[in-house]
Amino acid sequence: MDWVPIVFIVFKVAVFGTGMFFAIKWHYDQGKKAKEEASKRHGVPGRALNAPE
Repeated sequence: MDWVPIVFIVFKVAVFGTGMFFAIKWHYDQGKKAKEEASKRHGVPGRALNAPE
C-alpha cells in the first residue's frame, strides 16, 4: 500500500501538467488571434499568417 501515494502524485502531476500546457496554449492562441483581428481592423499591411513566402 506504499505505492498508492506515489501513483496519486504521478497522476496529479500529469493532470496539472496537461492542464497548464493547454491553458498556456489557449492564452497564446487568443493573443495571436486578437493581434490578427486588430491588424485587420486597423488596416495594418502585413503578411497573412499562412501565406507562403
